[in-house]
Amino acid sequence: MSQIQPIILIADEMHPSLFSMLDQAGFRYRYDPKISRTDLIQQIGDYDGLVIRSKTTVDAEVLAAAHRLQFIGRAGAGLDLIDLGITEARNIRVFHAGEGNRDAVAEHTVGMLLGLLANLAKADREVRQGLWDREGNRGYELGSLTVGIVGFGNNGHATARRLSGFGCRVLCYDKYLTHYGGAYAQEAELEQIMEEADVLSLHIPLTAETRMMIDDAFITRFEKPFYLINIARGEVVSLSALVRGLESGKVRGACLDVLENEKLAKLTPDQQAAFDYLRHSDKVLLTPHVAGWTHESYVRINEVLVRQLKALR
Repeated sequence: MSQIQPIILIADEMHPSLFSMLDQAGFRYRYDPKISRTDLIQQIGDYDGLVIRSKTTVDAEVLAAAHRLQFIGRAGAGLDLIDLGITEARNIRVFHAGEGNRDAVAEHTVGMLLGLLANLAKADREVRQGLWDREGNRGYELGSLTVGIVGFGNNGHATARRLSGFGCRVLCYDKYLTHYGGAYAQEAELEQIMEEADVLSLHIPLTAETRMMIDDAFITRFEKPFYLINIARGEVVSLSALVRGLESGKVRGACLDVLENEKLAKLTPDQQAAFDYLRHSDKVLLTPHVAGWTHESYVRINEVLVRQLKALR
């Protein structure tokens, strides 16, 4: 990279802790979280770097106008908003801050699973309504189950570390890693997870390969009924297939922090039917894409971003 300090456009809303970090490090930047797509395309040619969160899509049209762009930083984990084929071809460096929210994601994952196994949400609603049903809310112990983690990057590894403390057996699978098992999880093939897991926890990015990966055929391949956790990307799981799995009993329950369409006012008829089933089911816990959204993770993400920016010098 040039010895001249790059100029960075920050196009999404960021936690204010970022700016003092950038100032202290001597970076030049412009913060424009309300920038329109039209203005972004018109102005991106003036910048060497771009920092985004989850609002800005960096596709072929944006990149065609980004004549000077040397790097893109993502304040979060997923890179599905960026056309990685073009950035690779043009040697534009792309990095993310997945390390910054891995603890938040791991805690949220375990919290949702514990809540589902112990019927916490259901029992709470019933007691508030004056219903005291102990037998109907008898739960399961996490330590008695085998958990299969698919995707063993920052979030998968942090989740395995926490699960290991409950005494459960943890299997992990990652198509793009080798020799990645360790103290917290046993390396396994996907087929072994399908044969032995009581819980499937997804920690994979959204790609052409993983889009709608959890469909009817995938669910059917599991040897025994299982719990599904998705805190990754909503489009990885077909909600219609999940509903059919819940109806058949092949899926014992689900923890969903993400949905295939999170614009709830703009669901298709099929998506609406699936969502209505899920939101009324006692076998499902739902949260609004907040697994990595803690007060601490906001600051930590910025720390990771700035550390990577410094490494580019």
